Amino acid sequence: MPHGWIILDKPLGLGSTQAVAAVKRNLREAGYGKKVKVGHGGTLDPLASGILPVALGEATKLAGRMLDSSKAYAFTVRFGEETDTLDLEGRVIATSAVRPSRDEVAAVLPRFTGPIVQVPPAYSALKVDGERAYDLARAGVDVALKARDVTIHALEIVEQEQQAEGEVTLLASVSKGTYIRSLARDIAQALGSCGTVTMLRRTQAGPFDLSHAISLDKLNEVGKGAPLEQILLPLEAGLDDIPAIDLDPEQARAVRQGRVLTGMPHDDGLYWARQGTVPVALVELSDGDVRVVRGFNLTDVAE
Repeated sequence: MPHGWIILDKPLGLGSTQAVAAVKRNLREAGYGKKVKVGHGGTLDPLASGILPVALGEATKLAGRMLDSSKAYAFTVRFGEETDTLDLEGRVIATSAVRPSRDEVAAVLPRFTGPIVQVPPAYSALKVDGERAYDLARAGVDVALKARDVTIHALEIVEQEQQAEGEVTLLASVSKGTYIRSLARDIAQALGSCGTVTMLRRTQAGPFDLSHAISLDKLNEVGKGAPLEQILLPLEAGLDDIPAIDLDPEQARAVRQGRVLTGMPHDDGLYWARQGTVPVALVELSDGDVRVVRGFNLTDVAE
């Protein structure tokens, strides 16, 4: 049973659910049957491309952590018009004759770096009274979403060889819960204009970036007989951003049983525990005590 990560460079036009279905289909065609658990670590809209981490087997236990991780996006803002969806999918609801210069855009970016407050787009998956906001918006309901606190870790202009007039491409590293479409809208409004996202590409999700990603064509080769190992990253690749704790066999046995280890000489914080090279659990260490956050059922290869 495979355990680990397939990092897809999701193409335009494909939804996250469709991408996961493509992974499942190729696994079935490769002879793995239907028993492999598959999940993704963060939805990516059909109009966006880039990093989509897909977890297999025990790695699905880390999918929630991937959802909470910081992410990076390249995106292009077209100034002068705003759509109801804040991207090319919607209809134009506002226009402006103001086309800010590159220097004017650069000057306003510090205002959107660090902790900020933003209102999510009406066309989002957030729920309002039990209904998805985008369903209400499509039905003509005036959706009012609450502002939320997010953090923009870095925000800069990306130099483009051929940039259309009235457009600028930016690179943003953001906390969970950040909406790039809202960020683009707010930047445009701060410049006395309005704006719509015309290109959105996720370049990083947690520890994964484009250097880890494979194309859909590469994925499809697995269904035609190519070894899964050529595209599968190990489970611990999703833990590269936190330190590891090495356990001896007795300690590993205790952790697998859910018991608390005491007297561990490490700083407080989140770690992944391993026996040899095999992940045992995601653990939290406090005052020398190690408690299991999520255990990994990989004892068949660890014993």
